[in-house]
Amino acid sequence: MDWTMVALGAVGLLGLYLMGSALIAPFRLLLRLAVAIVLGGVLLAVVNLAGAVFHFHIAINPVTMLAAGAYPVPGLLLLTLLTIFAV
Repeated sequence: MDWTMVALGAVGLLGLYLMGSALIAPFRLLLRLAVAIVLGGVLLAVVNLAGAVFHFHIAINPVTMLAAGAYPVPGLLLLTLLTIFAV
């Protein structure tokens, strides 16, 4: 076997590794975003269920879900304060 074939094979494997690494990073970001949105939706649903006793409701939309999912306690506190003082 020729050394050029070995070198080309190594370069090809390195290229595949680099392309795979470059493509996996955006998918990790999208996965984290999706998990944060789902978590935010669950947290907002719990807050809305608990707030039903006091006639308190926070709208569930992608922005509020992301705020509540990315920063659970501060996000929910911010949304609660915004809902209370905006009315």
